[in-house]
Amino acid sequence: MYDKIPKWKEECGVYGVYSRTEDVSTLTYLGLYALQHRGQESAGIALTDGAWMDVTRDMGLVNEVFRHQLPHMENQYIAIGHVRYSTTGSSLFCNTQPLLVNFSGGKLALAHNGNLTNAAEIRHDLEQQGTIFQTSIDSEVIVNLIARSRKETIEEKTMETLKQVKGAYCLTLMTEEKLIGARDPQGFRPLCLGKTAEGSWILSSETCGLDVVDAEFVRDIKPGEMVVIDDDGVHSYMFAPNQKLASCIFEYIYFARPDSVIDGQSVHDARFMMGRMLARESGFTGDIVISVPDSGTTAATGFAYESGIPFVEGLIKNRYIGRTFIQPTQKMRDQAVKLKLNPIASVIRGKDVIMVDDSIVRGTTSGKIVKMLRSAGAKSIKMCISSPPIGYPCFYGIDTSVRKELIAATKSVEEIRQFIGADGLYFLSIDGLKKSVSAVDPEQMCYACFNSAYPIEDGEKPAGDSKYVFEQRKR
Repeated sequence: MYDKIPKWKEECGVYGVYSRTEDVSTLTYLGLYALQHRGQESAGIALTDGAWMDVTRDMGLVNEVFRHQLPHMENQYIAIGHVRYSTTGSSLFCNTQPLLVNFSGGKLALAHNGNLTNAAEIRHDLEQQGTIFQTSIDSEVIVNLIARSRKETIEEKTMETLKQVKGAYCLTLMTEEKLIGARDPQGFRPLCLGKTAEGSWILSSETCGLDVVDAEFVRDIKPGEMVVIDDDGVHSYMFAPNQKLASCIFEYIYFARPDSVIDGQSVHDARFMMGRMLARESGFTGDIVISVPDSGTTAATGFAYESGIPFVEGLIKNRYIGRTFIQPTQKMRDQAVKLKLNPIASVIRGKDVIMVDDSIVRGTTSGKIVKMLRSAGAKSIKMCISSPPIGYPCFYGIDTSVRKELIAATKSVEEIRQFIGADGLYFLSIDGLKKSVSAVDPEQMCYACFNSAYPIEDGEKPAGDSKYVFEQRKR
């Protein structure tokens, strides 16, 4: 059964380093720290010196996994890293990444961000042929397909594999000699390339992972592109050119860090404009604008800028706990909401409050926040959401509720307003959203969670009945 979640949840951040001059372990550690917002269940780093390969991975945050020391290997020069939020497979040690395997072609490590929509079908076929799986994640399908490929080179093996899988994926792979990065043909998930002043090559899910190691942004990896990095530099291979693009709009709404730039679009600028568009479309007036920190803050400042209503800090976030959605049970998530946010009564009391957040999934968290603000003395509470109503689940790397648990699938906006207890509620229109992400062609984005227009054939069908498809199969 799907977890009952208060927010969208996105699977994983990936990182990769190729360097003959710098400590690849330290660079990868710093990069994962910068990508921690993309996954907080587990973390790992794989290293090679050209002959040996090893991986260190465990449950927990980056600083917890590597609390005592960083992985080290003499003459290490390639590393890949991973931070995880589970969307296929439980949050268990066996499902942590990077995966490390030995096969006839040598050693291979893989880190994956995304969801494969045909993983169940492929895994069933492989199991019928005698393949043994050690995890319950879809990522293991990829390494098995690479290992079974009869192609000669790792480049050919990987491209053959990528042509077989469907769905969302950004990958970093590592052999004893090469670092490989790949992005799915639709470009659902982001992946970029950077280079340090010392000549180290960096692959990162977001540009904030480049900034933290002082790497210069080189370019985004193109949808349907595989890059191979070795001592001769970067080599590009297009394994699926000319596909219809469908980048995930929620990278700009919620997932990515505001200081990142994805496919030429500043995440901060997009969110700020979403707030401005909200002010124009809603027409809401009030005494103060506040945000649900931190994901709603940039849009809230945009709303205040456009409306002239002052933005103030009305909710304080406890920054010593992770995002609410990382809690494994609903009871723990409910407790985490109370631990995470607390209203400032002196700011709220007697005010007509406009509160901005990025999304409403089930409505339970929004309802709790509205109740807190009323208890703090708010005169009225109008809520503005910087995305349209989420009425459909996503199968491209986001852990979502089944449709019946998405509040917008069963309730009108007015019914949602009544459910959360707000005096007003407004969702940003799809047209307003498209105008906010102005640097990206709106026809090259995926809005399926809003309008059910799934960009991949049979994309409306997940890889099985739930994220636990490989754990709850009939024997």
